[in-house]
Amino acid sequence: MTGSVTAPGLATATTPVAARPSAGPSVVVLDHGSGNVRSAVRALERAGADVELTADPRRGLEADGLVVPGVGAFAAVMAGLEGVKGGRMMGRRLAGGRPVLGICVGMQVLFAEGAEHGDTTPGTGEWPGRVERLRAEVVPHMGWNTVAPAPGSRMFAGIEDERFYFVHSYAARDWVLPESTRIAPPLVTWTAYQDDRFVSAVENGPLWATQFHPEKSGDAGAALLRNWLATL
Repeated sequence: MTGSVTAPGLATATTPVAARPSAGPSVVVLDHGSGNVRSAVRALERAGADVELTADPRRGLEADGLVVPGVGAFAAVMAGLEGVKGGRMMGRRLAGGRPVLGICVGMQVLFAEGAEHGDTTPGTGEWPGRVERLRAEVVPHMGWNTVAPAPGSRMFAGIEDERFYFVHSYAARDWVLPESTRIAPPLVTWTAYQDDRFVSAVENGPLWATQFHPEKSGDAGAALLRNWLATL
Protein backbone atom coordinates (compact mmCIF):
# COMPACT_ATOMS: atom_id res chain seq x y z
CA MET A 1 0.00 0.00 0.00
CA THR A 2 1.41 3.31 -1.01
CA GLY A 3 1.28 6.06 1.61
CA SER A 4 1.20 9.77 0.98
CA VAL A 5 4.26 11.78 1.85
CA THR A 6 4.02 15.24 3.39
CA ALA A 7 6.90 17.64 3.41
CA PRO A 8 8.12 18.53 6.87
CA GLY A 9 6.37 21.52 8.36
CA LEU A 10 3.28 21.31 6.14
CA ALA A 11 -0.05 20.58 7.79
CA THR A 12 -2.21 17.66 6.69
CA ALA A 13 -5.95 17.44 7.15
CA THR A 14 -5.41 15.82 10.54
CA THR A 15 -2.57 18.05 11.72
CA PRO A 16 -3.67 20.80 14.11
CA VAL A 17 -2.71 24.31 13.04
CA ALA A 18 -2.25 27.08 15.55
CA ALA A 19 -5.18 29.46 15.36
CA ARG A 20 -4.50 33.03 14.35
CA PRO A 21 -5.46 35.56 16.99
CA SER A 22 -8.89 36.99 16.26
CA ALA A 23 -9.09 40.68 15.52
CA GLY A 24 -10.97 42.93 17.89
CA PRO A 25 -14.19 44.68 16.93
CA SER A 26 -13.91 47.06 13.99
CA VAL A 27 -14.15 50.73 14.96
CA VAL A 28 -14.16 53.79 12.73
CA VAL A 29 -12.99 57.07 14.24
CA LEU A 30 -14.76 59.66 12.14
CA ASP A 31 -12.27 62.00 10.51
CA HIS A 32 -14.16 65.28 10.19
CA GLY A 33 -11.23 67.64 10.68
CA SER A 34 -11.52 68.20 14.43
CA GLY A 35 -8.26 68.36 16.33
CA ASN A 36 -5.80 65.61 17.10
CA VAL A 37 -7.76 62.37 16.77
CA ARG A 38 -4.68 60.16 16.74
CA SER A 39 -4.79 59.85 20.53
CA ALA A 40 -8.30 58.39 20.28
CA VAL A 41 -7.13 55.95 17.61
CA ARG A 42 -4.20 54.78 19.72
CA ALA A 43 -6.30 54.44 22.88
CA LEU A 44 -8.91 52.33 21.08
CA GLU A 45 -6.21 50.14 19.58
CA ARG A 46 -4.69 49.58 23.02
CA ALA A 47 -8.17 48.69 24.30
CA GLY A 48 -8.36 45.91 21.69
CA ALA A 49 -10.16 47.42 18.70
CA ASP A 50 -9.27 47.21 15.02
CA VAL A 51 -9.37 50.96 14.29
CA GLU A 52 -9.64 52.95 11.07
CA LEU A 53 -9.54 56.76 10.85
CA THR A 54 -11.72 57.75 7.91
CA ALA A 55 -14.59 59.90 6.68
CA ASP A 56 -15.77 57.21 4.24
CA PRO A 57 -19.52 56.79 4.90
CA ARG A 58 -19.54 53.17 3.79
CA ARG A 59 -16.81 52.28 6.26
CA GLY A 60 -18.53 54.29 8.96
CA LEU A 61 -21.77 52.39 8.45
CA GLU A 62 -20.16 48.96 8.21
CA ALA A 63 -17.93 49.16 11.30
CA ASP A 64 -18.97 47.52 14.56
CA GLY A 65 -18.60 50.87 16.31
CA LEU A 66 -18.32 54.53 15.31
CA VAL A 67 -16.46 57.10 17.42
CA VAL A 68 -17.18 60.79 16.89
CA PRO A 69 -14.48 62.94 18.55
CA GLY A 70 -14.55 66.70 18.71
CA VAL A 71 -12.58 69.60 20.17
CA GLY A 72 -12.94 73.36 19.86
CA ALA A 73 -16.07 75.28 18.97
CA PHE A 74 -19.51 73.68 18.67
CA ALA A 75 -20.20 75.45 15.35
CA ALA A 76 -16.88 74.35 13.84
CA VAL A 77 -17.43 70.71 14.80
CA MET A 78 -20.96 70.81 13.35
CA ALA A 79 -19.57 72.27 10.12
CA GLY A 80 -17.01 69.48 9.94
CA LEU A 81 -19.66 66.84 10.54
CA GLU A 82 -21.91 68.32 7.87
CA GLY A 83 -18.98 68.30 5.45
CA VAL A 84 -18.65 64.51 5.73
CA LYS A 85 -22.39 63.84 6.28
CA GLY A 86 -21.56 62.71 9.80
CA GLY A 87 -25.00 63.48 11.20
CA ARG A 88 -26.65 61.28 8.58
CA MET A 89 -24.13 58.53 9.26
CA MET A 90 -24.85 58.61 12.99
CA GLY A 91 -28.59 58.69 12.39
CA ARG A 92 -28.52 55.65 10.12
CA ARG A 93 -26.40 53.70 12.56
CA LEU A 94 -28.59 54.54 15.54
CA ALA A 95 -31.77 53.69 13.61
CA GLY A 96 -30.31 50.21 13.19
CA GLY A 97 -29.13 49.92 16.79
CA ARG A 98 -25.45 50.23 15.80
CA PRO A 99 -23.18 51.70 18.53
CA VAL A 100 -21.89 55.27 18.39
CA LEU A 101 -19.59 56.94 20.95
CA GLY A 102 -19.30 60.74 21.08
CA ILE A 103 -16.34 62.35 22.86
CA CYS A 104 -16.11 65.93 24.21
CA VAL A 105 -17.61 68.26 21.56
CA GLY A 106 -18.59 65.04 19.80
CA MET A 107 -20.98 64.65 22.74
CA GLN A 108 -22.10 68.28 22.76
CA VAL A 109 -23.28 68.21 19.13
CA LEU A 110 -25.71 65.41 19.99
CA PHE A 111 -27.91 67.99 21.72
CA ALA A 112 -30.40 70.21 19.94
CA GLU A 113 -28.27 73.34 19.95
CA GLY A 114 -25.13 75.01 21.20
CA ALA A 115 -24.76 78.64 22.31
CA GLU A 116 -21.32 80.24 22.00
CA HIS A 117 -20.28 83.91 21.88
CA GLY A 118 -23.86 85.08 21.38
CA ASP A 119 -24.56 82.71 18.49
CA THR A 120 -26.75 79.61 18.52
CA THR A 121 -25.90 76.65 16.26
CA PRO A 122 -28.22 73.68 15.69
CA GLY A 123 -26.80 70.31 16.74
CA THR A 124 -27.74 66.88 15.46
CA GLY A 125 -30.73 66.77 17.79
CA GLU A 126 -30.37 63.26 19.13
CA TRP A 127 -31.31 64.75 22.51
CA PRO A 128 -33.21 67.93 23.33
CA GLY A 129 -31.37 70.57 25.27
CA ARG A 130 -28.80 73.31 24.98
CA VAL A 131 -25.03 73.36 25.37
CA GLU A 132 -23.92 76.58 27.06
CA ARG A 133 -21.01 78.13 28.91
CA LEU A 134 -20.25 76.77 32.37
CA ARG A 135 -21.29 79.04 35.22
CA ALA A 136 -18.06 78.93 37.16
CA GLU A 137 -15.42 81.43 38.22
CA VAL A 138 -12.64 79.53 36.44
CA VAL A 139 -13.28 78.52 32.84
CA PRO A 140 -12.22 76.36 31.07
CA HIS A 141 -12.74 73.39 33.31
CA MET A 142 -9.39 71.71 32.78
CA GLY A 143 -7.97 68.71 34.60
CA TRP A 144 -9.10 65.65 36.52
CA ASN A 145 -12.53 65.34 38.09
CA THR A 146 -14.87 62.69 39.43
CA VAL A 147 -18.23 61.63 38.03
CA ALA A 148 -21.51 60.51 39.57
CA PRO A 149 -22.64 57.60 37.37
CA ALA A 150 -26.27 56.61 37.13
CA PRO A 151 -27.17 53.34 38.90
CA GLY A 152 -26.69 50.36 36.58
CA SER A 153 -24.17 52.11 34.35
CA ARG A 154 -22.29 49.78 32.01
CA MET A 155 -19.99 52.58 30.90
CA PHE A 156 -18.56 53.02 34.39
CA ALA A 157 -18.71 49.38 35.52
CA GLY A 158 -15.71 48.85 37.80
CA ILE A 159 -14.55 52.49 37.53
CA GLU A 160 -17.36 54.32 39.32
CA ASP A 161 -15.01 56.10 41.72
CA GLU A 162 -12.26 57.00 39.26
CA ARG A 163 -11.27 60.42 37.94
CA PHE A 164 -11.38 61.47 34.29
CA TYR A 165 -9.71 64.22 32.27
CA PHE A 166 -11.78 67.23 31.18
CA VAL A 167 -10.94 70.21 28.94
CA HIS A 168 -14.01 72.33 28.12
CA SER A 169 -15.77 75.63 28.69
CA TYR A 170 -19.24 74.54 27.57
CA ALA A 171 -21.54 71.67 28.48
CA ALA A 172 -25.16 70.58 28.78
CA ARG A 173 -26.15 71.87 32.21
CA ASP A 174 -29.65 70.34 32.16
CA TRP A 175 -31.19 67.08 31.00
CA VAL A 176 -34.60 67.76 29.47
CA LEU A 177 -35.48 64.54 27.62
CA PRO A 178 -39.00 63.54 28.72
CA GLU A 179 -39.29 60.11 30.31
CA SER A 180 -41.04 57.41 28.29
CA THR A 181 -43.05 54.45 29.55
CA ARG A 182 -42.21 52.50 26.38
CA ILE A 183 -38.40 52.54 26.40
CA ALA A 184 -35.74 52.49 29.10
CA PRO A 185 -34.63 56.01 30.03
CA PRO A 186 -31.04 57.04 29.25
CA LEU A 187 -28.52 56.74 32.05
CA VAL A 188 -27.17 60.22 32.73
CA THR A 189 -23.92 60.84 34.61
CA TRP A 190 -23.22 64.21 36.23
CA THR A 191 -20.09 66.06 37.31
CA ALA A 192 -19.83 68.95 39.77
CA TYR A 193 -17.46 71.82 39.04
CA GLN A 194 -17.18 74.68 41.53
CA ASP A 195 -20.79 75.83 42.07
CA ASP A 196 -22.05 74.36 38.79
CA ARG A 197 -22.79 70.87 37.50
CA PHE A 198 -23.17 69.43 34.02
CA VAL A 199 -23.90 66.23 32.11
CA SER A 200 -20.59 64.40 31.81
CA ALA A 201 -21.77 61.15 30.17
CA VAL A 202 -24.88 59.55 28.70
CA GLU A 203 -25.78 55.95 27.92
CA ASN A 204 -28.80 55.90 25.61
CA GLY A 205 -29.14 52.46 24.04
CA PRO A 206 -26.54 52.25 21.24
CA LEU A 207 -25.58 55.91 21.75
CA TRP A 208 -22.94 56.60 24.39
CA ALA A 209 -21.13 59.89 24.94
CA THR A 210 -18.65 61.51 27.32
CA GLN A 211 -17.84 65.16 27.95
CA PHE A 212 -14.39 64.13 29.21
CA HIS A 213 -11.63 62.52 27.16
CA PRO A 214 -11.37 58.78 27.88
CA GLU A 215 -8.34 58.59 25.59
CA LYS A 216 -6.52 61.01 27.93
CA SER A 217 -7.81 59.52 31.19
CA GLY A 218 -5.19 56.86 31.84
CA ASP A 219 -6.23 53.45 33.15
CA ALA A 220 -9.76 54.62 33.96
CA GLY A 221 -10.28 55.84 30.41
CA ALA A 222 -8.87 52.61 28.99
CA ALA A 223 -11.31 50.62 31.14
CA LEU A 224 -14.20 52.75 29.91
CA LEU A 225 -13.23 52.14 26.28
CA ARG A 226 -13.06 48.41 26.97
CA ASN A 227 -16.54 48.60 28.51
CA TRP A 228 -17.78 50.24 25.30
CA LEU A 229 -16.02 47.74 23.06
CA ALA A 230 -17.67 44.93 25.01
CA THR A 231 -21.05 46.18 23.76
CA LEU A 232 -20.10 45.92 20.08
